[in-house]
Amino acid sequence: MEGENHRSRLVVAMLVVIVTFGIGPMTVAAQPNPQTGGTVVVEEGETVDGLESFAGTVIVRGTVTGDVSAVAGDVTIASTGSVEGDLEAAAGSVTIEGVVDGDVQIGAGRVTVAENGTVNGTFMVGAGNVIVDGTIDGDAEIGAETIRLGETASITGDLRYDGDLEGNTDAVAGSVEEDSSLGVDGGPTVQPFASWIVAVYTLVVNLLLGAVLLALFPRFSDNVAASVSTSPIRSGLLGLGVFVGIPVLLIALAITIVGIPLSIVGVIAFSFLLWIATVYGWFAVAAAVLSAIGIGNRWLALVVGLVVGAAITRVPIVGGLITFLVLLLGLGAIARGLYGHRRTVRERERGHGVRTGSDEPTTD
Repeated sequence: MEGENHRSRLVVAMLVVIVTFGIGPMTVAAQPNPQTGGTVVVEEGETVDGLESFAGTVIVRGTVTGDVSAVAGDVTIASTGSVEGDLEAAAGSVTIEGVVDGDVQIGAGRVTVAENGTVNGTFMVGAGNVIVDGTIDGDAEIGAETIRLGETASITGDLRYDGDLEGNTDAVAGSVEEDSSLGVDGGPTVQPFASWIVAVYTLVVNLLLGAVLLALFPRFSDNVAASVSTSPIRSGLLGLGVFVGIPVLLIALAITIVGIPLSIVGVIAFSFLLWIATVYGWFAVAAAVLSAIGIGNRWLALVVGLVVGAAITRVPIVGGLITFLVLLLGLGAIARGLYGHRRTVRERERGHGVRTGSDEPTTD
């Protein structure tokens, strides 16, 4: 029966993961509310007032009458796309095949202005590689590893750059000036909206992870909360020992050639453990506070803990310190819980072995 319950919980948890992360292409509604999903699309013939998006892929095939601000893996202004305001993006790659009437501010791995692409404002980019084959009807500031100007490129203003400039420099109508202060981070950061979208997305993912942990391991989760509530100092000190000790062991393991692959796997596993510990830490602290006022709902503790934690994390300096302390509490409580579980299992096995031995017939 217990095995069936465990499998049922696992199925429910996996369904939650699939529903949350398996979001298919999302057509943007005609308002500037933040959009999230696997793919966010402004379809050809569609007009929206503005677009703020956190997604895997952002594609503009229609018209955006306001600004586009995106944090994504890939951002594309298609050949049929038009952005009448500014384009601000932090992405793996950004491609402009259509028209951007305002300014462009990008931080990305790769930025391309295609042959028919047009930017009618200033062009400020920090990237790994920048390719300009289209038109920039204004000044350009580019910091990149490589900057290539194609034969069809046109920059009507001045070009300030840092990096390896290649190709058709005659495409620049104004002055061309190398400025080492730009660096590959020359492009400005995306406006503050991006940070809170990331914060909300992180909160949702943490809530999902916490829900999975509570659903699959309710007893262990309660033990973690109890450990933090009854022995916070002991849990914190143990967490500090784990936080320092595991990296030391991984470094020692990496010294040996044979141990390098294991150390890499260990780093990944340890990073995941730190994530779980942070979620458990906020859950346990909230559970202790709620328990003190007579509320013993673990699900409420999870939500309250992670929401308050998300807010505290954004407080400069102090927020980071509190988050680290919560991480240590969660890490120590997990270690204590795992040790207690192992000890219980061993005692059961020992007791089972004694009973089995006494039942076996002797052959004297």
